[in-house]
Amino acid sequence: MPPTLASLVHHSALKLTVRAGEDRLDAPVRWAHASELADPVPYMEGGELLLITALKLDAEDREAMRRYVKRLVGAGVVGLGFAVGVHYEDIPDALLDAARAEGLPLLEVPRRTPFLAISKAVSAAIAADQYRAVTAGFAAQRELTRQTLTDGPEGLLAALAGQVDGWAALYDASGALVATAPEWATRRAARLTADVTRLRERPAPASSVVAGPDHDDRVELHSLGTGRRPRAALAVGTAAALGTAERYAVHSAVALLTLTTERSRSLHAAEQRIGAAVLRMLLAGEPDHARAVAGDLFGNLLDAPFRIIVAVGGEGGDGLGILAETAESAAARSGEAVLVVPEGERLVVLAADGGAAVAAVCEHAAARESARKADDDDLVIGLSAPAGPIAASAAYKQAEQALSVARRRGRVLVEHEHMAAGSVLPLLADDAVRAFADGLLRALREHDATGRGDLVASLRAWLSRHGQWDAAAADLGVHRHTLRYRMRRVEEILGRSLDDPDVRMELWLALKATSSETG
Repeated sequence: MPPTLASLVHHSALKLTVRAGEDRLDAPVRWAHASELADPVPYMEGGELLLITALKLDAEDREAMRRYVKRLVGAGVVGLGFAVGVHYEDIPDALLDAARAEGLPLLEVPRRTPFLAISKAVSAAIAADQYRAVTAGFAAQRELTRQTLTDGPEGLLAALAGQVDGWAALYDASGALVATAPEWATRRAARLTADVTRLRERPAPASSVVAGPDHDDRVELHSLGTGRRPRAALAVGTAAALGTAERYAVHSAVALLTLTTERSRSLHAAEQRIGAAVLRMLLAGEPDHARAVAGDLFGNLLDAPFRIIVAVGGEGGDGLGILAETAESAAARSGEAVLVVPEGERLVVLAADGGAAVAAVCEHAAARESARKADDDDLVIGLSAPAGPIAASAAYKQAEQALSVARRRGRVLVEHEHMAAGSVLPLLADDAVRAFADGLLRALREHDATGRGDLVASLRAWLSRHGQWDAAAADLGVHRHTLRYRMRRVEEILGRSLDDPDVRMELWLALKATSSETG
């Protein structure tokens, strides 16, 4: 620990005597400084033992001493050393009373003790304390390294918590809590995920200090990784600010976890390359070869129904990277396998049907959907129906179709199953479809614009009633002979027969595509 006023008083060679502030001798001393200025406060940083002979002070003026001592206390000076036998044979009562009133420790320095001896004693004690801290830091580094090699990140966290007399927690790339030591701190660490998320938005390396969830501890957050986006985060909670030895331990933990993270990144890249090969074999209709290449790397992912996710990210965004981290982190926490393959501006994910990865992707998409702007298309996702290895190619096409529909509808995510269960009409909201419909119906609308009939409305009523003349005429409020005449005019104008089911289908879709219902 650093030197204190008490340790200086007990220094046998200094012969210091306490004259005031006996109850505050445990204050640490940052430095010993001699100054005869009437106002040395502008040159103080706090934590000093100020040494004076009162050369330029009227130490017998009570009001002057009251103001002098009050300013020293306000500046953070922890003690005042007064040399007797130089300008004053004893410490003046005015200075003594002022020191006692403010609670400032006042030490009597005998004439035979030079100020330099006090400065040297403080300097030597500070150096010794720093040496002990560095030595303890190196010892902590060795212990953290040993625990990391023996028990991995969990062992490192346990050792670090003991080193700082607090707790430590590790978060993954998505900001989710991975491990905590001691176990009692799990709930406390889990309530810091919002702070971890904010830290992850800053380029690595980054750090911040936050108040603990219950405001009863101080928490340091450190991002881990060397890339633009942090790969993980470390939280360290303590009752007070870290000392030198504890700071060495935290820095060592950050370095070791970063090294572990970067090594994991290399392995992760290798896994992705294998995953890309497995995906190509599945799409080529070679499930047996895909299983042989995958081995145990992707567990039983290919032995149960899975879904394929195809996503694209906007220019300049990191939506695909965040999506990949979301899927992988969710799978890792639940102990399930997931296959993630980046393909340039696209991302392909093969994940277990009903598993945590698919659920996490859907939740992530829902959150993006609620937060996105109208013109924000930085992330679009298509999700296939459940499939097996034999139908992987079909599932991939389903995901691409769902992706295309998501783009058309301005949605973040569309599931292929919902496309099949829903109406086909929203798919008509396309410029090319509208252009076709406008061209097909233009002649009829031009006819109606002359006031010679209402062919478009009549055609819509007749088609909606499946060609039933009486029902359609009743809807229009006209005689059925009038309706028959109008339908003959439609055939004449279009040059097409309404007896042809293809013609009726095209006309009905054209009417729906240009109606306000699909706008």
